[in-house]
Amino acid sequence: MFVLHKMATSPSSSLCSFSLFLSKPSSLPLLKPPLLSLHSPPLKRFISTASELQHDTQARRRTLIGSPYTKTSPLLSLSTAAIATESATVSHNDTAENEETEKLVLPTNDSSEKLLRIRHTCAHVMAMAVQKLYPDAKVTIGPWIENGFYYDFDMDPLTDKDLKRIKKEMDRIIGRNLPLAREDVSRDEAQRRIMAVNEPYKMEILESIKEDPITIYHIGDEWWDLCAGPHVESTGNINRKAVELESVAGAYWRGDEKKPMLQRIYGTAWENEEQLKAYLHFKEEAKRRDHRRLGQDLDLFSIQDEAGGGLVFWHPKGAVIRHIIEDSWKKTHIEHGYDLLYTPHVAKADLWKISGHLDFYRENMFDQMKIEDEQYQLRPMNCPYHILVYKRKLNSYRDFPIRVAELGTVYRYELSGSLHGLFRVRGFTQDDAHIFCLEDQIKDEIRGVLDLTEEILLQFGFRRYEVNLSTRPEKSVGDDDIWEKATSALRDALDDKGWSFQIDEGGGAFYGPKIDLKIEDALGRKWQCSTIQVDFNLPQRFDVTYVDSNTEKKRPIMIHRAVLGSLERFFGVLIEHYAGDFPLWLSPVQVRILPVTDTQLEYCKEVISKLKGNGIRAEVCQGERLPKLIRNAEKQKIPLMAVVGPKEAETQTVTIRSRFSGEVGTIEIDDFISRIKSAIERRTSL
Repeated sequence: MFVLHKMATSPSSSLCSFSLFLSKPSSLPLLKPPLLSLHSPPLKRFISTASELQHDTQARRRTLIGSPYTKTSPLLSLSTAAIATESATVSHNDTAENEETEKLVLPTNDSSEKLLRIRHTCAHVMAMAVQKLYPDAKVTIGPWIENGFYYDFDMDPLTDKDLKRIKKEMDRIIGRNLPLAREDVSRDEAQRRIMAVNEPYKMEILESIKEDPITIYHIGDEWWDLCAGPHVESTGNINRKAVELESVAGAYWRGDEKKPMLQRIYGTAWENEEQLKAYLHFKEEAKRRDHRRLGQDLDLFSIQDEAGGGLVFWHPKGAVIRHIIEDSWKKTHIEHGYDLLYTPHVAKADLWKISGHLDFYRENMFDQMKIEDEQYQLRPMNCPYHILVYKRKLNSYRDFPIRVAELGTVYRYELSGSLHGLFRVRGFTQDDAHIFCLEDQIKDEIRGVLDLTEEILLQFGFRRYEVNLSTRPEKSVGDDDIWEKATSALRDALDDKGWSFQIDEGGGAFYGPKIDLKIEDALGRKWQCSTIQVDFNLPQRFDVTYVDSNTEKKRPIMIHRAVLGSLERFFGVLIEHYAGDFPLWLSPVQVRILPVTDTQLEYCKEVISKLKGNGIRAEVCQGERLPKLIRNAEKQKIPLMAVVGPKEAETQTVTIRSRFSGEVGTIEIDDFISRIKSAIERRTSL
């Protein structure tokens, strides 16, 4: 198993503004669209990163007790503190035990100033190398990122062969041990130098810098960059064998699709070769678990071009797992006192005007549709619907708390370049719920949500969490008193639960404080999943009220919360967490019957009938020699194979092979069924 734990960084305060190769010609090349589609780097696309610092591992690890399953879940950002164990195989019951093996902990940008400086300098060295090899290339920005660095260039499309040339030039620059020197210049001087080398993007960046003087970093006397640092003292401080260029992608300038498409080169850099090898090992393991590939190989879901990007088709096997998730979710909510809702997919546009979405969220909403002279809108959220259900009658203080929940499908406009499997889609189903309560009920309701969240996540094998409490931002609605009460209630509920958490000062939404929970998967990646959000905004916008004990109208507290986030994204996390090798209780096909010859088919049908009659998902596979049938079942990750030959048909038995336990032996059908049902109930393997 290979595990990464990472701390997300915010390098915006010291982004590499741009870089200059001093001998560049002054002509500005024509802009050409890249041949590559817009996408994130391969690893960045499916890794969620929020990790423990090396010196604070225990404080940042959120471990909850309960399930024997320890496999835990991005967008996902890749953290750079990695833990590598000796085996790449993770069983469903022994992840925690595996974590006791020898580990290699990789540093993060936060935990290692040296690593951050290396990565920042590598971005400069790469840009210098590009402009030496391609003098017409225009440079833009080049920051360090969580697992390395990147730089954007306005130039012709690049190939893998080009990346090899650039890496060789980087090695030469590193080998020359060129010093990095900082220089402070006036704004006028910086402008003069930029104009002298004809770098339009740099001029735009200079205009956005408000502080004076302007800081410049030089590599030797050959190349310079508008930058605040930090950097290593010389290029010789970089281990060239610990640096690798990973990929090239298209990226719009400033992230605006109306602006030029640039060539973005991603690289990774580490302190030594051992760290790079560990990172690449993790990257390969993450690639093996990519839910897009496994979704196709296991026939779980697809996104059809004929229907449009970002719209998910759940195939029969994937739909079975969704059904299990939904049933479990509904059952748990009902047990916790929630009423289930089903609400429309569209509503009059005026509803979204009242909610504020048309003013503040319009760019994420699809265009309106006209129906009988009125404008209607596909819903991007479920909240206004739940408020309308609440407002259908006058509520008394005696009615509280009121809890409503819905698996509600919403639609949000996303650029095609940002779509990514199940993790970024245009139509998805939120596990949405809202609680209406009194001020003195906030703490108990939050604690109830935490209990429910733990129960649901443990069902699917997630027991390691990172928890953050976000407090009031500078701009917000609601008076000081209610903010203080709500924030204290969230904090007290977490303390009562016994969960460690971090405070994100000022990180709350403008309409209320919140708790965010990230689940950790089998690779140690963190995935933003559960959210609990107090809302002082929508109750006011919709004039939500109740009648108190003095028959006066008051405004209740409204709490938004989601446990899984969305079914699509959570399913993607599950696929990658288990590498498609789902535990017996969750597997879409639990048993595959394999007849040795066609003469056993009649008995196989009897076995299938008994299995299905006991709620066990089973199928017969035939038409090939037995060894191939077994290989096919292994490829499809079927938990149990039941081989049926002449002897088994005669004795009314089956010979069982388990993916998790190997050969089980020959047993009677009723015993087989009993053992399966017991394993499913205990959520263990057979």
